[in-house]
Amino acid sequence: MTPISYPIVERTLANGLRVVVSEDHTVPNVAVNLWVGVGSRHETPGRTGFAHLFEHLMFQGSRNVASGEHFSALMAQGARLNATTWFDRTNYFETVPTGALDLALWLEADRHGHLLDAVTQENLDNQRDVVKEEKRQRYDNVPYGSALIDLYATVFPADHPYHHPTIGSMDDLDAATVDDVHAFFRAHYGPNNTVLTLVGDVTPEAGFAAAERYFGALPAIELQRRGRHEQLPPLGDVVRLDRVGDVPNDRVYLAFRIPVDATPEYLATSVALDVVGGLASSRLMRRLVRGDETAVSVSGWSMGLVDGVGLGAITADVAEGADPDAVEAAVCEELTRFIAEGPDAVELESVVADTERSWLSALASIEERADHISHHAMLTGDPGYVNTYVDQLATVTAEDVRAAAAAWLDPASRAVVRYLTDRDQRDDGDPHDDGDPRDGRTQEAAA
Repeated sequence: MTPISYPIVERTLANGLRVVVSEDHTVPNVAVNLWVGVGSRHETPGRTGFAHLFEHLMFQGSRNVASGEHFSALMAQGARLNATTWFDRTNYFETVPTGALDLALWLEADRHGHLLDAVTQENLDNQRDVVKEEKRQRYDNVPYGSALIDLYATVFPADHPYHHPTIGSMDDLDAATVDDVHAFFRAHYGPNNTVLTLVGDVTPEAGFAAAERYFGALPAIELQRRGRHEQLPPLGDVVRLDRVGDVPNDRVYLAFRIPVDATPEYLATSVALDVVGGLASSRLMRRLVRGDETAVSVSGWSMGLVDGVGLGAITADVAEGADPDAVEAAVCEELTRFIAEGPDAVELESVVADTERSWLSALASIEERADHISHHAMLTGDPGYVNTYVDQLATVTAEDVRAAAAAWLDPASRAVVRYLTDRDQRDDGDPHDDGDPRDGRTQEAAA
């Protein structure tokens, strides 16, 4: 197996900013990557969508930067840049020519330290409308656009921080005042709640000096953090949600609560999902797509989260004329068989080889390497995980995988979300009880 040994050097500034540098002079570029420890799981009832709103507001100007100038100034230097929001964090990133590193850090420090000078009612109203349009384009008006929202709401309890999606509630955003968003920024945006990772054509000494030069004067904030939730157990019963509407084909999601990210149990469960449905050679691919031809595609995937639970799922796109009930039953049969026998040696070897290939490909990109380093520096405390992940996966045994599947992927503890076409007039008298997936307890629902 190819050894992975990217250099990683870290230092924490006096104000709490954690700085990680991975020196790589193969290209004359530097990836600048900041993770702020605020995502949708840090929001409170009535204030959902704020973390994502700030992702947008951060490009609308700050004390010394005009609205939109962050993009224009860096793109004029040949940079690539963007930002994203997730359950556990918000990240901001740009890849710049080496000579533009100081500009990038100055711009980042200005908005991370002095954003509120520019958060006016006008900017708030403008970006609130942008978020609403994003929700229409990405969720409301595309096939299966709300499927993940339904999965979160069905798998996670109503009082759990992962129950609501990062896009949040439009009603909550409508009710937000300038004072509300100022308070949210002050509670979460500070150097002691941020990781700055620099990957590329920069030495650790130069990187630390630049971080100190631009971020060192920013004051730490008072953080009020609860502890992470205890591990959620699997669902006690099968939970179901049906959506009937205008989709290209029936799609079935079987989802499970699984262990938190970067634990041995999570790794074993993710291997199980790959063997059953994640690889081109997976059991469900062989049975449903190539054998029975009742599905046109299948996938098995895991979502690494840190606040008491992860998410594992199997997705099947049902073939024209096939019965989604039969496809779901076949998935359950394969899971039951896997729990009984576990993976064979070839299946384990295939997962490790495929993971190594994809992991090496990701780390070869300085942008992706920087993001993975920030991820593990912030959420698991170990930026060096990028060098050890594949080795850890290779230590997982067949019995580890079988036991993880038995504990976490039992079909009796599944949540089922189905997006069904209306071609069979499934809504004409089907005995479905209407239910709201947001309560996390819906047994059957049609929409």
